[in-house]
Amino acid sequence: MADLKFLVDEGEVELSAIRAQGAGGQNVNKVSSAVHLRFDIPASSLPEAIKERLLALNDSRITQEGVLVLKAQQHRTQEMNRADALARLQEVVDSVSNPPKARRATKPTYGSKQRRLQSKSQRSQTKALRGKVE
Repeated sequence: MADLKFLVDEGEVELSAIRAQGAGGQNVNKVSSAVHLRFDIPASSLPEAIKERLLALNDSRITQEGVLVLKAQQHRTQEMNRADALARLQEVVDSVSNPPKARRATKPTYGSKQRRLQSKSQRSQTKALRGKVE
C-alpha cells in the first residue's frame, strides 16, 4: 500500500516569532528568530481518521485541548525556523497517515514447542546436578 500524504494547510497553522533561548550573544538578545507553531487538530481540515490517530499519540507536544505545539529555534533566521517547524508538523501528520496493521494472532509451531520442552528438560537436568553431594 502506498504512503498517503495529507498536506497541512498553512492557513490552519498559527505561527508566532519569539526570542530563541541559549547561546548566541547579541543576536539572540535582539532578534526574535525562533518560531512557535500551534496547530489545532480538532479544528483542522484533516480526515477524521488522521485526527483521531494524532490525538491518540502519546506526545507531550499535544495539549489536552488537542493543540500541537512545536518550537523551532535551530536556525539563525526566522524564515528557516518557520520552514523547519512546518516540516516537523508535516512529519508528525505523515507518521499517522497510514493506519497501523491489524495484528493477526498466531500459534507456536510444533517444532518450536518441541525445542522449548527439550531446552527445559536439559536445564532441569543441569540444575539437578547442583544438589548436595552425599
